[in-house]
Parts: sequence; structure tokens; C-alpha cells
Amino acid sequence: MNSQDRLSLLAEQKFLREQLDALPASARLTRMSTESRLREIERQMAQEPVQEPEPARVRLTFNGRPVIGSHGIFADFGMKAVSCFSDAVTTLAASLLGPLAPSGPIPNREQHQLLVVGTAVGSFGFELEEYLGGQLLFDEVSLVAQALEQTRNLLSGTLGTDEELADSAAETDPRALDRIRGFLQVLAENEAVCTLQYRERAVKFSDIGQVKTSLARLGQDNLRESEESLEGEFRGVLPKSRTFEFLLAGAGGEIIKGKVGAAIQAIDSLNQHLNEPVRLTVMTTRVGNGRPRYVLQKLPSWQKIESTEN
Repeated sequence: MNSQDRLSLLAEQKFLREQLDALPASARLTRMSTESRLREIERQMAQEPVQEPEPARVRLTFNGRPVIGSHGIFADFGMKAVSCFSDAVTTLAASLLGPLAPSGPIPNREQHQLLVVGTAVGSFGFELEEYLGGQLLFDEVSLVAQALEQTRNLLSGTLGTDEELADSAAETDPRALDRIRGFLQVLAENEAVCTLQYRERAVKFSDIGQVKTSLARLGQDNLRESEESLEGEFRGVLPKSRTFEFLLAGAGGEIIKGKVGAAIQAIDSLNQHLNEPVRLTVMTTRVGNGRPRYVLQKLPSWQKIESTEN
């Protein structure tokens, strides 16, 4: 039984008890039926305890100058590296609820924490686990789990093509990107490499040269992000994949494709305004000379705009 099922049973239990209190003494059959259902609910809750969600787990191992085989790791490096990695995941998780301010406290930081739950052997490293704190329903995917997957994909993208890096970086908040740069910077400064294992996929830096190359590819000279305003019309939106097609005004009929940011919930509402002139605010991401990626940051205001051709 998941948490939502239990809440439904508790609500039904409360309703039936109130109904019993209101029944007249003459309604014996109704009373017997209601009491029978109450006993069934109590039996079901006793026999099927709530299934606790499994926390997201990640394995982060290191090699290089700060690591002494499988025996140990220099404490100052280990603490700093894990702290920077945890900070990157926490920042990314918070950004999934909405764009972050350039500075200041990370919203709801305490809800997106990682725990060190053990050491990893082979090379030396750590087993990390998200701290759930009881706020997650059984069938939900937590923000930390999403952030860990996005972090892995982004690091993997730095080892791939410009197109792969652009795809993974496009939906990453600039402040979270800066934290991931910080993690790679700690590795580079200490001549260390790492392997990140999350779920069935891993990303591995084989040598310090790869770390430095990845850090350079995440640099602002190569990975450029800017907020832009676009005018045109939505031609289609797919809520499940969170993608859209948009016809640019005054661009010779060019149709661009983009993603709907994680902070936007009412995606279906976009399909109610297809072919209507509108102005969008998007985050545009470019890597090297590759094509731009567009992410819709917020729902537009559906007010008529003057055509750019007028």
C-alpha cells in the first residue's frame, strides 16, 4: 500500500464513522453494513503497512593523487569534493521548482540533502543517499533523484559531442551549472578523477586531461546561456515529453523546437492557444558552434501582440 492509498482509506474510515454516528437506531441493516466495511478497512491497514519509498542512491569514487589505493583518501580533498558534489545536486534539485536567483540562499535547501551512508571500495569513494524526511509519496520521483540523473547526464555530456552537451545543459539552471563547474574545478586542482554511478549508468573520467577538458567545455566561453524574447505562434505541444514547436514571426516560416521548463505545471494550457500570436521568454543555450536549445521559462501572457512585420 502506498501513502496515497492509505490516505484514501483514512478518509473513507472517517466518513463511515461520521455516518454511523448519524444513523438512527432503526437503521440496523445499514449500521451492520457500515460496521463491516469499517472492520475491513482496519484489517487492510493492519495487514498492508505503508510502503516507504526507496531513497535515491549514488556511488561516487575517486582516483588520482589524493587517493591512496583502496586504503584511504586525503580528508581535506574528500570532504571538499563530496561537499561540492552535494551542493551541486542540492542546487539543481531546488532549481527544478523554478529558476533560481543569481545569489542568496537556496530555497528549501534542507529538503534536498544527501547523506553519506558508507564508503565505496575498489578505488576510494563514498555511497551517498538522499534524505527523504518523510515528505515523499511512494510512487513519486523525488527532486533529488531527478537532480542526480541530470547531474550524471550533464557530466556525461561534457565527455560527448557539442550536441549531447547542449541537450543536457539546456535544462540546467545557470546557478546549478556553476556548482557543477565548481566540483570539476576541485578535481582538476587536486589532480583527481572520479566515477559517478547512478542507477544502471555510470560516467567515468579516465584521466585528469578529461576532467580539464570537461571543465573547459562547461566554461562560459564555450557554453553560452542567455534569456531571449521570441515572437510567433505555438504549433504544437506534447505534455508527456514536455516539448513544443514554435513558428517564429518574420523568420520566413522557421519552426523551432524547445522544451518546457520543469517549473511549468499547466502544460496542457499551451495547446489551448495554438496559432495565436504570443511573446515567449526562453532560456537559449549554445555550445560551441552547435544549434541553440530553447527552454520555456514561464507561461506567456496571452495578450495580442503587434506583428513584427508591421
